[in-house]
Amino acid sequence: MTHAGDGSAPAPGWYPDPYGSGVLRWWDGIRWSEQLAPAPYPGASSGAPYVTPERRQLPPGTPVYTVWIWLVALLPLLVGIELFLIHPQLGFRVTPDGSAVMNRDPIAMLGGPIYFVVIAFSWLLQAAIVVSAWLDYRELGRRGVDRPFHWAWAFLATVAYPIGRTVIVRRVAGGRGAAPMWVSIAVAAVTIVLAMIWSAMLITQMLDTVIQNLPVGA
Repeated sequence: MTHAGDGSAPAPGWYPDPYGSGVLRWWDGIRWSEQLAPAPYPGASSGAPYVTPERRQLPPGTPVYTVWIWLVALLPLLVGIELFLIHPQLGFRVTPDGSAVMNRDPIAMLGGPIYFVVIAFSWLLQAAIVVSAWLDYRELGRRGVDRPFHWAWAFLATVAYPIGRTVIVRRVAGGRGAAPMWVSIAVAAVTIVLAMIWSAMLITQMLDTVIQNLPVGA
């Protein structure tokens, strides 16, 4: 493979497969390798290797924040707060012969009916976060962001979308747009701390309940 005119070999890169497979084949600068890759689009130019184009820069002053990204960043905080609505009633009793400790009310161990309300609210909260990520993704596209970070990452983890969004937005907005990422990370940290506090309170309650229901003289 040589350039017409000077006989020099082209630079290493991905080129349309000369064997007619319809995909790209790697040219190492000397010979064709066995490495193949899908063609980027029909009718790709055969004169140069395929390179992912740089994203277009936003015009100066283009807003990079939306109300939706703040919802994505802040709504997860409610997950940590709603834990404190659950108050498991760990009731125990000792059998007359003192040989066993039995749970009185399995439903109460979950915290009562409020437990199911909290679970339902958590699902609605996750749905709201995903929808907000989609709305933010759509709005970024309307404002001219080229190939914004995909909203479906919000299904994987609530912090994933704000982080990925920040990486893309900063590239096209001159370094602006990092605030949602830091807010989302801070919210995740606070949520973890709240969960640890709630767990410690629950363990303390369990121990107190067991001690209070021990038979006299135990």
